Amino acid sequence: MSTTFRSAVVRTPGGPDSIEIIDVPVVEPGPNQIRVEIAAAAVNPVDLAVANGVFHELGLIDQPDHTGLGWDFAGTVAAAGPGVDIPVGSRVAGLVGGFDRDYGTYAGQLIVSASDAALVPDGIDLTTAATIPLNGLAAAQMLDLLGDGGGRSLLVTGAAGAVGGYLIPLAQDRGWRVTGLARADDEKFVRGLGAGFTTEAAPGWDAVADAAAFQEQGFALVRDGGIFVGVQPGAVPAETRGVTVHVVVTEPDGARLAGLLDATASGRLPARVHAVVPLDEVAAAHVAVAKGGIRGRYVLQP
Repeated sequence: MSTTFRSAVVRTPGGPDSIEIIDVPVVEPGPNQIRVEIAAAAVNPVDLAVANGVFHELGLIDQPDHTGLGWDFAGTVAAAGPGVDIPVGSRVAGLVGGFDRDYGTYAGQLIVSASDAALVPDGIDLTTAATIPLNGLAAAQMLDLLGDGGGRSLLVTGAAGAVGGYLIPLAQDRGWRVTGLARADDEKFVRGLGAGFTTEAAPGWDAVADAAAFQEQGFALVRDGGIFVGVQPGAVPAETRGVTVHVVVTEPDGARLAGLLDATASGRLPARVHAVVPLDEVAAAHVAVAKGGIRGRYVLQP
């Protein structure tokens, strides 16, 4: 076995061209940890923000040498530490949380807490599984902030995006009457999830789940006394008009992720892979994602 693996990092953030691929020593897992041989890692907009230095400027990243990239992963357990009941060779997926770290999922290997990973069920491949953790858990945890709908109206912005596509069916399961706000080209997809559809929304919604990060524009659509849930912790709209404001900070949750993977394997939740590219093409993948309009995720293979 090789004593090193490759990992994509940024030293001085400056966009896609600042991404480097370095060799990192293999380490063994400690108690309650697993070492995963990564087969696939999704590219998310938050990764572009890290590479562009957004979170460095906010003071959320302060690494002395380099910052790791990537949040989602899927792969095979290569080693397990004491106290772990996941067998070596198991297929798993998971989420690495937090911004300030020198490692990420754009890599050949990863050490994670076993509780942050979930077994990948039959009927779903590792490439697809890698697209689910961050966006699926973000949607589920946004619903925790919204609570049960009881027939109330919920507008999901960015309804055809990665988070929005999970929010719609999960919100319906919690009793919300859901309408998706998206571009006209996305109507078939949104309605296919069982939601109403609109390309323009007037104010008056009981709640808005702002997956598109419209921020103040999204907040303005909530009725007085309603609920707004955003996705940008660094830019929280002020609470006015009696509107309750929440912002999701997505955290790893292996048990919750297991349910999302099962729901995807059964077809209840959508699974969309836009393209699969080798790790060496990570900069090109970031450029493509930055152009916008992509439905589904770019997935990197180490």
